[in-house]
Amino acid sequence: MTVAQENRNPLTSVSAFHRTKLVFLAAAFVSFLLSVGLWFLVDREVGLFVGLWVPAIHSLGTLVLTGERS
Repeated sequence: MTVAQENRNPLTSVSAFHRTKLVFLAAAFVSFLLSVGLWFLVDREVGLFVGLWVPAIHSLGTLVLTGERS
């Protein structure tokens, strides 16, 4: 393995498609964690409302990512 290969940033070798996919997955995961926290710490209805964002974020990601490939 050369020095250039060792110092390569793993995010630069990821395609734009996969970076966009990771952004949507991260947003859905943060929304899930927020909804669980709200459910137990604040109010169950607020936690449920934020929990509904998870499938919405996944749906938006699917629409955006399939639109790029067609």
